[in-house]
Amino acid sequence: MDRQLRDQITSIITDVNDMTIATVREDGFPQATTVSYLSEGLTVYFITPANSQKAQNIAKNNKVSLTINREYKSWNDIESLSMGALAVAVDDPAEREKIGTLLMEKFPQAVEYEMGDNLDLVFFRVEPKVISLLDYRKGFGHTELVSL
Repeated sequence: MDRQLRDQITSIITDVNDMTIATVREDGFPQATTVSYLSEGLTVYFITPANSQKAQNIAKNNKVSLTINREYKSWNDIESLSMGALAVAVDDPAEREKIGTLLMEKFPQAVEYEMGDNLDLVFFRVEPKVISLLDYRKGFGHTELVSL
């Protein structure tokens, strides 16, 4: 992937607060959920309760899809991405601490919420495998596909 394309994709990931992540339910149906996320480069992180449906789905099948969309006023301004990825639970204390730091940098209001030891949370790292960039500024329906 060339530097300009990587920078555009990273910019979308960095600038937006929420994504829609799709997991596969036990009955085979997809489940799409909007979640706030953190990022470092092309890697996305999110935190969710261990008993959430998405955490349970990922425990059975860690293939996920997600979309991240910049706000737009006109179709001519659409700039977004979709990603096919693997969601991996993070157990390493150092990486969990890094995710906590990223959380406080992006969402300082998180300090107001109790995230103590009594709350069973799962930290996920989302590792992209394929990214589709949608950029209508380059023409209606313009997409670029990147395999990683």
